[in-house]
Amino acid sequence: MNTKTLVAAAVGLGLVTLSACGSSSGSSPGSGGDGDSKTVTLVSHNSWAVSKDVLADFEKQSGLQVKVLEDGDAGAAVNKAVLTKDNPQGDVFFGVDNTLLSRALDNGLFQPYEAKGADTVRAAYRADATGHRVTPVDTGDICVNYDKAYFSERDLAPPRTFDDLIEPAYKDLLVTENASTSSPGLGFLLGTAAQYGDDGWQDYWKKLTDNGVKVVDSWESAYNEEFSGSAGGKKAGGDRPLVVSYASSPPVEVVYADPQPKTAPTGVVDGTCFRQIEYAGLLSNAENAEGGKALLDFLIGKRFQEDMPLNMFVYPVVEGARVPEVFAQHGPQAKDPETMDPAKIADHRDDWVKAWTSLVLR
Repeated sequence: MNTKTLVAAAVGLGLVTLSACGSSSGSSPGSGGDGDSKTVTLVSHNSWAVSKDVLADFEKQSGLQVKVLEDGDAGAAVNKAVLTKDNPQGDVFFGVDNTLLSRALDNGLFQPYEAKGADTVRAAYRADATGHRVTPVDTGDICVNYDKAYFSERDLAPPRTFDDLIEPAYKDLLVTENASTSSPGLGFLLGTAAQYGDDGWQDYWKKLTDNGVKVVDSWESAYNEEFSGSAGGKKAGGDRPLVVSYASSPPVEVVYADPQPKTAPTGVVDGTCFRQIEYAGLLSNAENAEGGKALLDFLIGKRFQEDMPLNMFVYPVVEGARVPEVFAQHGPQAKDPETMDPAKIADHRDDWVKAWTSLVLR
């Protein structure tokens, strides 16, 4: 989730969440490009965030300096990492999720490493358990969000399910992301495929298109420009009260509002959620493999896991990691999200995206 952009829009200030100390957006390939064994480079999508003190303690204890190279939306970042795998930009890649995992694994993006503490990761979130090419780091739910004020002012009940979104009452209200360029857009597509099956999802999207769904290229555009319920959308004149985002988006609107409201101004359509899991891995040709291993150990350590919710607005994956009360109150995980076997995603994803593009972007 692009929490940095959302936080900036929510408070009208610079980024409140913090990327790694000494982070760099112009690092040359490898561990800073100089082969320095004391520098480890993390390549990520642009939602990476960690508290300064948490990262500083890791750097002090490990003797490493962490550099961060943020590389856009998750889909674009994964594609670039695959293209540069023989001469990677860094040592560890964070942010490949279950919708794109097979693309990374099939292209040999990662080398095996079983992170210390991997046995504390909840079994439901593990993937490639025997190959140990990726380490689960966080989880969240891609769901439709709604603008509470819009529906209250019109005495209109917000939708509750995928089926509701194609009803005339919600015509021209939904904005979603392009499934070929955005990870939440792809997750939403997979959620409909899981709900309606191989034979039914295209018919559903025909109805959704007829009901006026709007498609934009990125989550940033959808949430911060088109969605009327976000702080950014209000400023940008957004007029769509339904948006594909995350179950954890509402607490962002609470935490970074001044003053903080007692209830979130946005809600979640629980019947539209798809479970997302994000992974990190040691890049196959990493210059500082040992530093990369230490960084992976850190990412599933309890301190980082408990630091994530209010920085990246995702849930931890290790047993016993606590979630802040404000996060649990306003951004609980979906009770019964759609899921899909990674093997099925691998077998059908590209064909589904191609068919979706022809159907929706015609």
